[in-house]
Amino acid sequence: MIHTTHTLRVRYAETDPMKYAYYGNYAAYLEVARVELFRTIGMSYDDIEKKGIWLPVSEFKIKYLKPALYDQPLEIHTLIRQIPGVRIIFEYEIYNEAKEKITEAETTLFFLDSKDNKIIRCPQFLMELIMKNWKES
Repeated sequence: MIHTTHTLRVRYAETDPMKYAYYGNYAAYLEVARVELFRTIGMSYDDIEKKGIWLPVSEFKIKYLKPALYDQPLEIHTLIRQIPGVRIIFEYEIYNEAKEKITEAETTLFFLDSKDNKIIRCPQFLMELIMKNWKES
């Protein structure tokens, strides 16, 4: 398992008239956390793309338990619980400043060779990084 944590603050422009984080912004919050997970294990998303690998999202699931509010710091836990094959699944838990879980989510991405636009298995360079950072749960 890989588990990382990233913190961000809900900005005013991301809220609705009730000062709740607009639901559509959560996909961007999760993307930020996912990119930071890759950076934490040793490779930026940009470097992955420079090696000819794209990671399109094929599934996105989310459950809103409580609203995130304007100016509230959010702690996003990002987990990989399964060794990737042609897909990599990220699970997320978002907590507010009171340490209450306010959101659960999951995204499934697949590995795509950018040169020939073909789905491939997790490339070796990335699998090595994942395994180097893997911890038993």
